[in-house]
Order: sequence, then structure tokens, then C-alpha cells
Amino acid sequence: MQLTIAAATALAVHTLTRHRMSERHAGQVAAHLVDAAMCGHEFSSMARLLAIVEALQKKPPPAEIRVVHETANSALIDGGDNIGYAVSIAAIDKAIEICGKSGVAIVGANNTWFSGRLAYYVERAARHGYVAMHTTNTTALVAPFGSIDRVMGTNPFAIAFPCEDNDPVIIDIGTSATSWGDVVLSAAKREAIPAGVAVDAGGQPTLDPNEALAGAFLAWGGRRGSGLSMVSQLLGILAGSPVVVDGIGNYGLFFMVMDPALLMPGGQFKSRVSEFRATVHATRPADGVSRVRFPGEGSLLKRRQAQAAGVIEVDDRVYSQILELSA
Repeated sequence: MQLTIAAATALAVHTLTRHRMSERHAGQVAAHLVDAAMCGHEFSSMARLLAIVEALQKKPPPAEIRVVHETANSALIDGGDNIGYAVSIAAIDKAIEICGKSGVAIVGANNTWFSGRLAYYVERAARHGYVAMHTTNTTALVAPFGSIDRVMGTNPFAIAFPCEDNDPVIIDIGTSATSWGDVVLSAAKREAIPAGVAVDAGGQPTLDPNEALAGAFLAWGGRRGSGLSMVSQLLGILAGSPVVVDGIGNYGLFFMVMDPALLMPGGQFKSRVSEFRATVHATRPADGVSRVRFPGEGSLLKRRQAQAAGVIEVDDRVYSQILELSA
């Protein structure tokens, strides 16, 4: 079904505040979920409310988000067990603030859970003209390559580059063969998951989302994806998470933001990014491909179309469950 952007936002805010989330944080989460829907990412849009509310029901009231250590180039944030959507906004905004003064910023945040699409945060910095990198470790769901035991999170990685006269270049990838949100969404819709992305508790391949949640996800890209997942895991540990994240909590968020003028003054880098994007667009498409695109461009196009239409799509079954939670 279709919901107007305003109606979807109001429904998300109402549902979250109904379950003890502050109005401010509920507004931040709702904006993120609706943006994900506009960008065409169903698993990280309104459906995520179901898992967020389930987690809120099990958690005590959170503390304040606070900076516990800060230098001229860095900051460490205690998320107070608030949702990562809000903690990540605080962290990237702190990184933007520090970068504006010193040209480079490294910010870590911990004591938080669920953070949504990483592209959402690095885009925020790129629109200030900065290069931004962000990664986080998450609840242990992923087995290292060659194993069937889950010790790593889905551990996404994102980086954004400012671009002259265009949207930023944003690359946002998961390091697991499937995402937790995708599997939970499949379970909610009673659909099978793709082959080759997960094993059950006994280590056997499965198409059942519930068996996958009880077993382990596989790493994306075999050894290489597993290695990249380990990088995210270690940077999360650097930000203050445990070695293995058990349950929903204690994620480690790592942000690095830099002003490209440190290496290339005068706005030249944004111009070079634009030139490179045009070069890629001008390459000859392979058979069956209409146009060569940068990663993330499809999402940005869908966002513009959704903004013009003023509506987003929400699965009927998911919408019914949200209404039950918001009653």
C-alpha cells in the first residue's frame, strides 16, 4: 500500500513514542526509516519498526548520549543504550564539527544498538564537502569464512565523497551475504530467503529465515568479504564494543571525516570526483545494461521520485503489524 511521506513519518513517531522513545529520537528514527523507503530499501524502512519496538520492550529507559572524551581531532561518545539511529546522528555531527575546525576527525561511539543505513550518515558529512567513512560491528550473526559459528556482525561499511554540482558519491555495502533486516523482513512476510546466504543451527544450508536467525549468516564474497567484515569488527572494538557482540546492544560505531582540502585545496577534489563520475557514465555498457551507474545512484534517483510523488510503499502485512504496535 501507499502512505504519504507525512503520514508515514507521523505513524513511525507515534509508534516509537508509544513505546517510550523520546519525541526527539523518534523523529530522527522516523526520518531515517522514511528516507530508506524513499530510496527503495524496504528492509531498512518502515518494517524496521517491528524489530525496534521489540527491542524497546525489553530494554530499560536509556541514559543521555554524552561525549566522554574529546581532543582536537577526535571524540568518544557513550550512547547511553539509546538507539544507534540517534547516536549515529550525534556522532557524525560531532565529527563534522571537529572536522570543520581541524580538517580531520575520528569519532567512536558505543553502548548503542541498531543504526540503520550507514549511507544516511556519511551523506550528511559529504554534503558539507567532506570525505566520510563509517563502519559498525553488530550483533554476532555471521560466521567467518570456513566456519558455521557466528561471531561477527553483519558489519556494514560506507564511504562518501563530495561531488561538484551533483549528489555525493556514496558506497554502502554489507559484509554479510544477507542483512539481518532482510531476513527479519522475510520472516515477517513468511517468505523464503535466497539460497547460499545462511545456514541453520546445525550448519546446513537453509532457505527458512527463522532457521537462519537461529543459525548463522554467511560472509559476502567468501574470504574477501569475511576479511572486510573482520575490519569492521575490529574498528567497532576500537570504538568500545566487546570482542563479540552478544544480543542487541554494545555496538561500536566508527566514523572518520576529513576535509579534502588537506590534500587538494581549492575545491579541486569535488571537481575531480565529478569528472570521474562523468567518465564512468560515458563508458560503454555491457550487454543487457542500459546505462553504467555509480553505486548508490539508483537509491538517490528513487528518493527524488518519491519526494516528487509524496508517497512511499509499505507492505500490507508490515503495515498491519505496525498499526497493532501503535494502538
